[in-house]
Amino acid sequence: MENINQLLAVKRQKLEKLKNIGVDPYPTRSARTHKIKVLIDNKDDYISSEEVVTITGRLKAMRRQGKVGFGNIADDSGNMQIFVKKEKVGEENYEVFKLLDLGDFVQIKGVCFVTQRGEFSIRAHVVTVLGKSLLPLPTVKEKIVDGKKQRFDEFTDIELRYRKRYLDLLLNPEVKQTFEIRAQIIKEIRSFLDEKGFMEVETPILQSLYGGANARPFITHHNTLNIDLYLRIALELYHKRLIVGGIERIFEIGKNFRNEGMDRTHNPEFTMLELYQAYADYNDMMNITEDMILHIAKKVFNKDVVIFGDTEISFKKPWKRASMTELIKEESGFNASNFDFEKIKKFCEDNGIEVEKTAGPGKLIEALFEKFVEPKLIQPTFVIDFPKEVSPLAKVKPGHPNLTERFELFINGNEYGNAFTELNDPVDQRERLEAQSKLREMGDTEANVVDEDFLEALEYGMPPTGGLGIGIDRLIMLFTNNTSIKEVILFPQMKPEE
Repeated sequence: MENINQLLAVKRQKLEKLKNIGVDPYPTRSARTHKIKVLIDNKDDYISSEEVVTITGRLKAMRRQGKVGFGNIADDSGNMQIFVKKEKVGEENYEVFKLLDLGDFVQIKGVCFVTQRGEFSIRAHVVTVLGKSLLPLPTVKEKIVDGKKQRFDEFTDIELRYRKRYLDLLLNPEVKQTFEIRAQIIKEIRSFLDEKGFMEVETPILQSLYGGANARPFITHHNTLNIDLYLRIALELYHKRLIVGGIERIFEIGKNFRNEGMDRTHNPEFTMLELYQAYADYNDMMNITEDMILHIAKKVFNKDVVIFGDTEISFKKPWKRASMTELIKEESGFNASNFDFEKIKKFCEDNGIEVEKTAGPGKLIEALFEKFVEPKLIQPTFVIDFPKEVSPLAKVKPGHPNLTERFELFINGNEYGNAFTELNDPVDQRERLEAQSKLREMGDTEANVVDEDFLEALEYGMPPTGGLGIGIDRLIMLFTNNTSIKEVILFPQMKPEE
């Protein structure tokens, strides 16, 4: 601790020395002419022309000996060696260079050359401080082992990485790459949907009444209106209002918030894609899901498979499609398709599945699926025809009064998407939401609420519509081979430090 305190004191002393010699350690302007990668990619041109260039970045290494110094600076495109000679930059500017520390932001104006050891570098004409760091960066060391570069003393503490993501990004290049891939994936989603004629929309995050999913909301208060408001749990009900309003193809990539537990696949704040298409059904949503995820794989990774852990996941079409009850029978031998409540209840109890007092046969069937089937769905699978009881916003499957035209997409044992042939019968929709309201009265805190404004919108008429929701964070976990959602969210929710 004493050594650290001494180091912090030395950094502040250097800061004061810079000020005393008339140098602003935090200037308002910089004058970069080139990113480092541009120079590296065209080094022969810059060496031969001796063009004066200016680069900027964070000082990552430095060594001084008498009147000569070397260092390395990095911007977000690469690293480059700098060579600073007192005779070239002048005595006053060399004093500035001597007051630099690792982690400082600097600007180097000079010409490119190759050192006697063959390293592409920039010979400084002027060294400028852009931002003096007052805390030392954690040290990540490298060495050559069996001809390969290896890192040690790495910044790997998980709690610290998530709490101090800025250091994580600085010290672990693969983390930055994950978020570059995330940005590319979201870009390709937008590009794909734009090609399909979908319009991107924005809908309220603060809502006077929440709905569109089975989840507990976060509650806040608006002082001027003196009303409670909720952070949205889903985008759905506002999107359907837009379909009623005549916009036939819409999508939104936005934040949802659910007041629930945190684990490796759940964060209370997460990113969802939802899209709605008039004159479509859940079969169309399956087709668009297949096409979109395959599009992402090919555009971002130039292949139609990904490796997750030790498993190869193939996105080649067609993906498997099977009903929930078919899959339960396939994995457990039990036939739940007749919705016989007593038989289903007994089978659940015999297999250690807790039966809630508010549960009907549909909810128990879903519980059987989660136990016997869900972990075994490794390759992309559309689980179709969900019970009506657990699908209050989906249309009933013709000829099957207990089932709805709904699917969930499962890959590697996890759910990645949820879609319906949307319920557009306002009378049926009211009955189902009122049934959900009764479940809330019986203690089901995640049941839907009755949204009168939404029901009124439906009464003006909504065309047959397909709707789809995909969890962006989980999709990026899959594509980047990450098992924790915290690895793909820049600033995940964390418990307060003691």
